[in-house]
Amino acid sequence: MTSQMLINWILVAVIILAFLGWSAWRYFRIRRAAKFINNSEFQKLMHQGQIIDLRSSKAFHDKHILGARNFQIQQFKESLSALRKDKPVLLYDNMRSQAIARAVPVLKKAGFTDVYVLESGFENWDGKTK
Repeated sequence: MTSQMLINWILVAVIILAFLGWSAWRYFRIRRAAKFINNSEFQKLMHQGQIIDLRSSKAFHDKHILGARNFQIQQFKESLSALRKDKPVLLYDNMRSQAIARAVPVLKKAGFTDVYVLESGFENWDGKTK
């Protein structure tokens, strides 16, 4: 193995480790800022919380959790004024969505402390819909 090949392998390994480290940091940052809950826990909190659907407006209009409001992630920061900090915020989106990863830190930075995420996503929701 030439020294150039060794340098290339080391460079690839460093890039992979950096990506894994960044992913782990992002994962734990989101887990510290929000509690991921199952369907039954989400249903218990619905009546006292603010339900936010982060999916596209088309998906929201097709079907959504009863009582939810649709906040597009692109305008999420601008929509925060419509939320009350003294009530829990319940977020949902499609499973493994980047919108959740973007919305949770914004809520934490804005001072929201009771943030919950539907862990199974809307696809596995078994409660009331509209």
